[in-house]
Amino acid sequence: MVADALTRKAISMGSLAHIPVGERPLAADIQTLANQFDIVSHGGAKQVVVGDDGVLRMHDRICVPNVDGLRELTLEEAHISCYSIHLALFVAHTYKSRNRASTAKNSSIGAPKAPGAWPFIGHLHLLSDPVPACRTLGLMADKYGPIFQLQLGTHPALVVSSWEMVKDCFTTNDKIFASRPKMTLSKYFYNDAVFALAPYGPYWREIRKMVTLELFTNSRLEKLKHVRASEVDCCIKELYSFCNNNNNFPTQVNLSSWFEHITCNIIIRMLAGKRFSSSVNEQSGTKEMQFKESIKKALFLGGTFVVSDVIPSLEWMDIGGHIKAMKQTFNEVDSVFDIWLKEHIQKRKDCENSNTGDDHQSDFIDVMLSTLPEETMVSGYDRDAIIKATTLILIMTASESTAETLIWTLSLLMNDRRILKIAQDELDEHVGRNRWVEESDMKNLKYLQAIVKETLRLYPPGPLAGPREAIEDCYVGKYHIRKGTRLIVNLWKLQRDSSIWENPNEFQPERWFLKEHMNINFRGQSFEYIPFSSGRRMCPGLTFGTQVVHLTLARLLHGFNISMPREEPVDLSEGLGIALPKMKPLQPLLTPRLPMELYQSL
Repeated sequence: MVADALTRKAISMGSLAHIPVGERPLAADIQTLANQFDIVSHGGAKQVVVGDDGVLRMHDRICVPNVDGLRELTLEEAHISCYSIHLALFVAHTYKSRNRASTAKNSSIGAPKAPGAWPFIGHLHLLSDPVPACRTLGLMADKYGPIFQLQLGTHPALVVSSWEMVKDCFTTNDKIFASRPKMTLSKYFYNDAVFALAPYGPYWREIRKMVTLELFTNSRLEKLKHVRASEVDCCIKELYSFCNNNNNFPTQVNLSSWFEHITCNIIIRMLAGKRFSSSVNEQSGTKEMQFKESIKKALFLGGTFVVSDVIPSLEWMDIGGHIKAMKQTFNEVDSVFDIWLKEHIQKRKDCENSNTGDDHQSDFIDVMLSTLPEETMVSGYDRDAIIKATTLILIMTASESTAETLIWTLSLLMNDRRILKIAQDELDEHVGRNRWVEESDMKNLKYLQAIVKETLRLYPPGPLAGPREAIEDCYVGKYHIRKGTRLIVNLWKLQRDSSIWENPNEFQPERWFLKEHMNINFRGQSFEYIPFSSGRRMCPGLTFGTQVVHLTLARLLHGFNISMPREEPVDLSEGLGIALPKMKPLQPLLTPRLPMELYQSL
């Protein structure tokens, strides 16, 4: 193809074939002329070809049909022709590139597909055993590789468990995999207003920004550290009372319930400014215990298999009765949140009327009320719906995952007395026995930090990262992944990779002092260790969670000698749920190890 600036000077648009042979210019003259005008930026002769018929060609296209016209070109027009040919080359290159991409796409291969899919339900029957899904998928990874495909009802799913593939998903393709699939729980709990379950879009970005920049900032957590400290104080004092009532003989305590109690109280005080339960032995039937049971039901429903999540057309049948349970549980928790919200709004009005100068920033609900004006509408959701939906997901995720991490940590310590002794010796060395350990001491308790990191490696808060969904076609490694494919990252399997971790299934806190692991943290950039996930959907509350775990564990180990009845090992059997709960409660024996006046001072 020729630039208009070049061809408009030509006398004729016909080829040289119309000129008598005797009058045709020599091919050498045409080639020389092309070189003189340098009509291609990389050297005209390299791109210009004279055919056997005397026609000047470029890329098999007729370029100049009449040589006399070329002789009339000005230098300015010759330069114009350069740019025109640049454009022509660019268009041709783009066309060929797209053609190659289209061909490659059509011939590309998908990830290996696991055999055994059944009609209609796909591979769902393989996940129906009473075994945690992370273990089932881990065994499949051993057989089919670190990336493979499943069919979950009507939805294709990609399962990955190697750091290379995970890095590809959470860096190169992070935006593509930033969305969530439609879930029944999200629909019946605030109509998809729960930001952690919402699809990628303006609403998710706006609420995620608020949670990250207003609620879980370092400065906000620092302002509320007295909440964590006071709740731990109260619960430690309660443990001491149990022991004191037993004349300080070893006292058996259900620490699973105790951990749930303390973490629930901490997050509710930080959210709503109230201590929701006064004792770990709270009697059933109270409104506090009823609310806790409602939260537990919501957590169960969030982790259970719901048929309509994978076969939406069957939602009307409510197989298993899960939708009915969701509606009932929603009404129970929403009624409590409605009371909290009204109390906060009234408190703000009272403060404004009395001119007390209160900055209205005492807890997370106050912060959200300050951030979201009364007339706020975000993607169709009003202020009250946003605050209640956000409150729900923060309680659900923060309370259970933190409690389970503490339960697993102490269970592992109970089965290795050597590690437990090292941790208590470290506390005695850096803190002593004349005062209580504080958050400010954590920077010196390196071994205790390693214990927590090792627990999170073996038992990440969510063994399967929250499901994501590809919003467009992409490639993970060499495999073509189609739009709509659900992504399942098996963190449990990823963090037990024998090519990364020596003796990957063993509890070894010392590994975190080795050169190859000592700089790894859980901030989402070391893809062989991402207990809180990574990328846009990474857990925003990881700093809060680790602060609670560190302080609670340190206070417990500092204040009590802990053993198991008859020195029996702790049963580490796993239950079913979002956070991989321990199946049997942890019930060790406790004995105070510090001076009595320290417990009385709490």
